[in-house]
Amino acid sequence: MRAPNHRAETPSAALSARATLATLTAAVGTSGLAAAAAEPGLLAAVDQHAAGVRDSLHGDHRPLTVAALAGYAEGVRAAALEHGWRPPAGPVDWAQPDWALTRLLAVCLLARSLDPRDLA
Repeated sequence: MRAPNHRAETPSAALSARATLATLTAAVGTSGLAAAAAEPGLLAAVDQHAAGVRDSLHGDHRPLTVAALAGYAEGVRAAALEHGWRPPAGPVDWAQPDWALTRLLAVCLLARSLDPRDLA
């Protein structure tokens, strides 16, 4: 029986998914979520993007997983890069983040809602 494609099938895949989310959190999540906590407009934008991510992953019908969120984040990043987006070289200016950064920050917000044992 095949595992659903939203779950990591092997321990190495699970480790890779967790590493992806840890790297994303270090790059944008920590500073972005702190900025969102201080800026209601940014928090509202991140919440809207989180709802979009949840809809894309059918998170209202089944639990979100580390593998699903990591795969989604990798897809957003790859698509953005194909369209000329470049990640910030230094600290992010959260006063006016672009769509890709806001979407990736939403993934970080959703990852925080997972069971911490899933991220360890």
